[in-house]
Amino acid sequence: MKKTLLAAALMSLPFAAMAEPEAYKLDASHSQILFSYNHLGYSTTWGMFSGFEGDIQFDQENPANSSVTVSFPVRSMFTGWEGRFEHFMSADFFGAAEDEMVTFTSTAIEVTGETTANITGDLTLNGITKPVTLAATLNQAGDHPMEGKPWAGFDATATLVRSDFELGMFAPFVSDEVKLQISLEAMKVMETDS
Repeated sequence: MKKTLLAAALMSLPFAAMAEPEAYKLDASHSQILFSYNHLGYSTTWGMFSGFEGDIQFDQENPANSSVTVSFPVRSMFTGWEGRFEHFMSADFFGAAEDEMVTFTSTAIEVTGETTANITGDLTLNGITKPVTLAATLNQAGDHPMEGKPWAGFDATATLVRSDFELGMFAPFVSDEVKLQISLEAMKVMETDS
């Protein structure tokens, strides 16, 4: 009888009481993707993407119910050396058109700790889509001290195999593995923003 009463009480709770993911937009001025690879055993070479757009559906109470989508032009890559950028955009690598985009869309989130999760998603790079898993950490979530609205910050890491995306020129002398370090800030979309 007690179990029946408890079940009835739980079923009578309003569905509105259950948390739903909330919409966040990436803060393009504080979101970066760094990539690095080994160059012939002599050095680690770095590059970056920054200023990109993306959306997060963030459920702080149930992170596995969250999702993320990000996109940016491949030609927004910054290498610090124009010759390297032009080589990456050449037929040896991307052969990138002006409007060619890199996209990531999450497909699953596995919570691994109080502030950590593995985010699996489809990465489209060089016109090829492959599953990639990001090891993500929630750095902080709360009201932004200057903006006065909810904000969230995340870091993530992953390793890509560039030949999986037909970008394997000079491997294995230039490492086929490319390490990613990602840091993002996102702001909650308020009714007044629309």
